[in-house]
Amino acid sequence: MSITTEQMRFWSPEVRELEPYVPGEQPKIQNLLKLNTNENPYPPSPKVVEAVQAVLVDSADALRLYPDPDASALKQAIAKQQNVALENVFVGNGSDEVLAHIFKAFFVQDKPILYPDITYSFYPVYSQFFGVKTKVLPLNDAFEIVVDDYKQANGGIIITNPNAPTSIALGLQAIEEVLQANPDSVVVIDEAYVDFGAESAVKLVEKYENLVVCQTTSKSRSLAGLRVGFAIAQPHLIAALEAVKNSFNSYPMDRFAIAAAVASFEDQTYFEQQCEKVIRSREKLVNELQEIGFVVLPSKANFIFASLPNKDAGELAAELRACGIIVRYFNKPRINQFLRITIGTDEQNQRLVETLKQDILA
Repeated sequence: MSITTEQMRFWSPEVRELEPYVPGEQPKIQNLLKLNTNENPYPPSPKVVEAVQAVLVDSADALRLYPDPDASALKQAIAKQQNVALENVFVGNGSDEVLAHIFKAFFVQDKPILYPDITYSFYPVYSQFFGVKTKVLPLNDAFEIVVDDYKQANGGIIITNPNAPTSIALGLQAIEEVLQANPDSVVVIDEAYVDFGAESAVKLVEKYENLVVCQTTSKSRSLAGLRVGFAIAQPHLIAALEAVKNSFNSYPMDRFAIAAAVASFEDQTYFEQQCEKVIRSREKLVNELQEIGFVVLPSKANFIFASLPNKDAGELAAELRACGIIVRYFNKPRINQFLRITIGTDEQNQRLVETLKQDILA
């Protein structure tokens, strides 16, 4: 839809200047292999489906009445699974909403917040939206975070771990070094992909009063369609997030999302099994891509970041699409020769490899 300058006179000046986040494509073409948005290739626990169905069966008021504004049952389930206290948990409508509340609660400061030049692309969007000052710090030539760069004056720090789209994880020792160097700033560790092989910073929450850990159920728990995210921090930081949330939307979690997420956190065995399947498939895919010449960064996520020397990544993405496979291509400096490829099932990954071998690189 094309909007004219004349029509934009109704917009606020701030909205006119916004550069919104561009989500990964959700195509409506049948038989398309979708490896572009880091969704889990496996369904959620069967107990999740049972819990959602039970919402309507068990209560005639399920849709007439508002849900629990505190999502208490979900907070309790998360607290138990993460081995923290109930007052350490905040929940929201997807981790993107949780991150938005984090930016408003902690990052509107006189000093700039710090984050890497290659990271989750919602960070600059939220920074612009909330008027947050920023200082972008470059990853090194190996696409790794340089911890010493984060030992400078700031109004907060946010690090995706494992990083997106690079897939590289930072160890807990490095995270502690950042926390210790910034005792008067909130440090946010965004762990959307942590369950696929990285070490969570949740175990550091009790030790550091300036730490917020953000996670999602969209990836490892296969609940991208229900939008459930959460943060874990000490109670004084959770209180700030609750204040922001209740000034924006007191009922962000619907009954179905709460029931589904509770069931997911209660079925720990299924969760662990699915994560292990993705990890095994990832390692197999990495080996097969390396055998045909790809350079693949070390991944601790449910995706890989890969380049093929002497082959333009944009052209490769277009050729894959023509063959019915979509991956994520970022036409941005430093990473415009890489593709981000979501880990599918072994069968889906094999289709990708065979397409590359037989139809594109033959």
